[in-house]
Amino acid sequence: MSKPIIDTDACIGCGACADTCPVGVIEVDDVATAANEDDCIGCGACADTCPVGAIEIED
Repeated sequence: MSKPIIDTDACIGCGACADTCPVGVIEVDDVATAANEDDCIGCGACADTCPVGAIEIED
């Protein structure tokens, strides 16, 4: 099962990851969090979109 690993210290809270996630796994308040990580399909869109490289996909 894939899931996003978010470096909350590096996250700038821009929301690009949440906007790009096709299944709504990521939510952003001050920083991104994987709210529904069991729904992650491992596509990597969030990691590819993050401008600061704060997300990795763990298999």
